[in-house]
Amino acid sequence: MEKKKQENNDIPEMDLDNKYSNKKNLMPETLPKKDVDKSKKEFDKIKNFILKKFSFTQVIGILPPASIKLFIEEEEVPKETEKYVHLFIVIPEDKLKEIPKIKSEIVKQLEGLEQKIWLHLKTPVDLWELCIDSKFELAQAVAMSYPLHDTGILGALRVAEIHKSLVLQKFEKYVVSYVIGGSLVRGEAVPTSDVDVFVIINDTDVKKMPRLELKERLRSIIYQYVAEASAIAGVKNKLSPQIYLLTDFWESVKDAHPVIFTFIRDGIPIYDRGTFMPWKSLLRMGKLKPSPEAIDMFMSMGDKTVKRVKSALLDVVVNEIFWGVTTPAQALLMLNGCAPPNAKKELTRDFKREFYDTKMIEKKYLDFLQGVVDIWRAYEHEEIKEISGVKVDKLVKDTEDYLKRLKELREEIEKRAQEKTIEEIYKDVFVLLKGMFGNKSQDAIINEFETKYVKKAKFAPQHLRILKDIVRARAEFKKGKSDSHKVDQARKNASILINDIIEFNQRCELVAKKKE
Repeated sequence: MEKKKQENNDIPEMDLDNKYSNKKNLMPETLPKKDVDKSKKEFDKIKNFILKKFSFTQVIGILPPASIKLFIEEEEVPKETEKYVHLFIVIPEDKLKEIPKIKSEIVKQLEGLEQKIWLHLKTPVDLWELCIDSKFELAQAVAMSYPLHDTGILGALRVAEIHKSLVLQKFEKYVVSYVIGGSLVRGEAVPTSDVDVFVIINDTDVKKMPRLELKERLRSIIYQYVAEASAIAGVKNKLSPQIYLLTDFWESVKDAHPVIFTFIRDGIPIYDRGTFMPWKSLLRMGKLKPSPEAIDMFMSMGDKTVKRVKSALLDVVVNEIFWGVTTPAQALLMLNGCAPPNAKKELTRDFKREFYDTKMIEKKYLDFLQGVVDIWRAYEHEEIKEISGVKVDKLVKDTEDYLKRLKELREEIEKRAQEKTIEEIYKDVFVLLKGMFGNKSQDAIINEFETKYVKKAKFAPQHLRILKDIVRARAEFKKGKSDSHKVDQARKNASILINDIIEFNQRCELVAKKKE
């Protein structure tokens, strides 16, 4: 079955349950733990020196031992350094001219250490040049360095390298290019940056499966490997893959799509089978040029700009400002005890009755609300087709003022409601208590309630506490110190006290009747 599928050049079955028992082998061996432990103090001392002296340093890492031969051959490093620890440091591109001075000072710091260390001092451009020159093994070694310090480049590159390895191990023959882009190559990466990667899939060799089906099946698996790569890398960077079919990509290049041109210009391949770099070279030479048809297509997009902008402005008023103005007004009417009115018909009428006629709000806010409703009606009846930017700016400014005033109105409504609630609670409780103790003062009633009922266990201490809390909440509210939470808590507790007093009085009446 497998043989037949390969003959048909179809995609192999994807065993998603196989989580790569050998996935650790995808990464170069990092520095052995015993060596790290032994030299930890020295490494910390070196790192602290570098960061104190050169705070702009972006990366300090220890290259994997297995990769040292590659760097010795590439950079003509002395053969005897094969047993050294190779320290890889990245500094910003604008510090390029200072490299000799920086390197000299760090080398002096390294002298006399028990552990022999070789220094590689680079800029991000040097790192990307390795990839552009198809020296992917060197770039991978840097990505898998043991991190002593990282502002974001190393972690982002590591998670991309691991994800690439997972993808290639599963279906390498379909991947023609794996390219990184975004903040990582712009030099703006931080430890939490998204890592933009682009995977170009070869769909020219698939005969038994529709191209779009191939893309979706591979896309699904590529996305599933994102979480696995992040877990292995141990970083916070979120990988954001974008998948392209090779034929679609060529079509976009032919049509001079700006997004694709930007991608080719700025992208850095960390895997390429001779596809991406030729595009990049052609673009640099100015030989990737748009066709006349592409120019016509992009020019025609500008013809509709004004119409789209005017439509968008009107849409802002109709679908944003209208609902942003009317919905809070409906909410305040409900808070004030009214049923929610229809925003287009009864809203201004009810708003006027409840707030303007009662002198709770000024006329200009009622007029503004009516004006917004009038614009909506005119739009519904197709009486207006566009609105000026100046008008929208004024509406936005007036909306800010209106909403600020409505927040103040809400506080006033809530304060009135709270005042009404606390007064009703207080009245209900003391009407019952005066029925028990006569028309006495507040303090006298509380004292008698405590002496005659609480201390004699006819009521619980909880009842006395609730009674005092109600009195306190009322006093604090009058002084402006209370809040809605305290008032609501007093209301809930008052219902307990009122119900227990009523029940007590009923029991007393029942006992009195039995005695008769």
